[in-house]
Amino acid sequence: MLLEVNELYRFYHIEDEETAALRGVSLEVEAGELVALVGPSGSGKSTLLNCIAGLDEPDGGFVDIKGERMTRRSEKARARLRALHLGMMMQSGNLFFHLSVTENIRLRMMLADRRDESRIRSLLSTVGLAHRGDNYPTQLSGGETARAGLAVALAAEPSVLIADEPTAEVDKHTEAMLVELFETRKAAGFASLIATHSEQLARTADRIIRLRDGRTDND
Repeated sequence: MLLEVNELYRFYHIEDEETAALRGVSLEVEAGELVALVGPSGSGKSTLLNCIAGLDEPDGGFVDIKGERMTRRSEKARARLRALHLGMMMQSGNLFFHLSVTENIRLRMMLADRRDESRIRSLLSTVGLAHRGDNYPTQLSGGETARAGLAVALAAEPSVLIADEPTAEVDKHTEAMLVELFETRKAAGFASLIATHSEQLARTADRIIRLRDGRTDND
C-alpha cells in the first residue's frame, strides 16, 4: 500500500465556534492508481491533502506513506518522508519567488538527492514551459504558475503525487496535456491523488472519492 489514510478528523476553532473539516475520512491509494477527489468547495479536500502531506496535523486518525507514519512525527521526519515519496502541488506556495522556474525544479530534485538536468528540460517541455525556464514566478501567468508548480511536484518522480486543482487555471488544450501526463504516470506505476472539479480529469481516474461535509462516499 503506497498511501493509507485512516479515520482522519480535523477541527477548527474560532472563539466558541467549532467547524469539523474532516469527519473520519479513510482512503487508500495503490501503485499505478489515479484517484480523483471531488466535492464542492468547503467539503474538506484541501484540508485532507494538507494532512496527508504532513503540512497540517489531524486531531484524530493517521496517515501512512509506504508503511511509514506521517502523522504525529517531528517536522524533520515529515520533511524526510515528503522528500522521499511525495510530490505536492497545492493551490499556493509551490514556488520560491526568488528562484527561476528551472531553479525551483532543481532545488526539489536536490532535496531528494537527485541531479538530472535532462529531466528538468523534459519536465519544462511536458508542462509547456520550455520557453519559461529562466523566468521567475512573478513573470508567469496564473496558468503558467500552476504548471510550474506541477513540474516541481513531479521533479523527483514521487511515488505519490497529491495535487489540489492542478487544472483550475488552464485552458482546455493545457488541461488535456496535463491529463495525458497523469495517465503516463499511472502507466509507469506511480500513484496520484488529485482534488479536482475537472470532469475530464475525473473521467480518467481509476476511482472517484467524493467528499462532502468532511465525509467520504467512495465510488
